[in-house]
Amino acid sequence: MEGEQAVEFTLTGIDENGQEGVFTLSGLLEGAGRLVLYFYPRDNTPGCTQEACDFRDNLNRILPYARVAGVSADKVESHKRFRDKHALNFPLLSDPVHKVMEAYGAWGQKTSYGKTTTGAIRSTYIIAGDGTVIKRYKAVKATGHVQKIMDYLRGISG
Repeated sequence: MEGEQAVEFTLTGIDENGQEGVFTLSGLLEGAGRLVLYFYPRDNTPGCTQEACDFRDNLNRILPYARVAGVSADKVESHKRFRDKHALNFPLLSDPVHKVMEAYGAWGQKTSYGKTTTGAIRSTYIIAGDGTVIKRYKAVKATGHVQKIMDYLRGISG
């Protein structure tokens, strides 16, 4: 998918201030230069909380290069609680029927602790302002992932 156009979408979610709204890929890219679009399994689980808090803690270092938005199958109300509990400072989008997650290859079969299930696959896409996917991270580990993204963004901007 790198080098291809990212799939346009429309999802409900909350913005960095916790206000509910409708979000599109083109809207998130508008004026941003780039977008870090990350897909995660579930609000308030250990790995997802770690990843979200890493984005929160490093957002000021990422914003010169890209905007950040997270997507999961959780409902908007769950996102509001997740945001409030952890003071998250970027949009969280809701894809309860996982249509967008499927389009991005972030939903499917995965193996965890020897058990195969169907669900969200932790993935991240860096999308250029023109909508082109410039980097894809598939089946990532939550710990250290944000640092890899920052290193990549600095490398292509430097």
